[in-house]
Amino acid sequence: MKRLFDIIASLFGLIVLSPILIPIALWVGLSSKGGVFYMQIRVGKNNKDFKLYKFRSMRVNSDKQGLLTVGSKDNRITKAGYFIRKYKIDELPQLLNVLKGDMSFVGPRPEVRRYVEMYNEEQKQVLKVRPGITDPASIKYRNENDLLSKAEDPEQYYITNIMPDKLRINIDYINNRTFLKDIKIIFQTIFG
Repeated sequence: MKRLFDIIASLFGLIVLSPILIPIALWVGLSSKGGVFYMQIRVGKNNKDFKLYKFRSMRVNSDKQGLLTVGSKDNRITKAGYFIRKYKIDELPQLLNVLKGDMSFVGPRPEVRRYVEMYNEEQKQVLKVRPGITDPASIKYRNENDLLSKAEDPEQYYITNIMPDKLRINIDYINNRTFLKDIKIIFQTIFG
């Protein structure tokens, strides 16, 4: 049932949101050098890599300067990027990942390989399910970039504080998930 919901809802979302997606794509493409989309390798279900789609919000090759973005003052972010990140519009192309079956609407957010390699055996439970566009940890850490911007060493703070807590929250989600809880998480993400 979850996969059927994902297919129907992502297809519907892409159609309904196309009047927004097309102008955003043009704005991203025309406002700075580089393509419209940013594709990053993330780790999905069964520890398999896949390409995650986003609207490009940073200058080309910015990820070579670090994987984490820290606050709203990160100078790698483009002008269009500030806007689309603030309203989470950069995440909308992940509807394509949901349609393809790489992701679900709700599930643990997919991480980059570098951080997955740090997971202990218990934390690897998050790799047993499809990753999602949203999850309970994403709701709790809506202000993650602001937290990282205040840390002396943002990456170390992420590794030692944020990442383990997000994994704990997502393991709890996996062990207690229901379709109705997924719907509630979607609404909390949109309207929370």
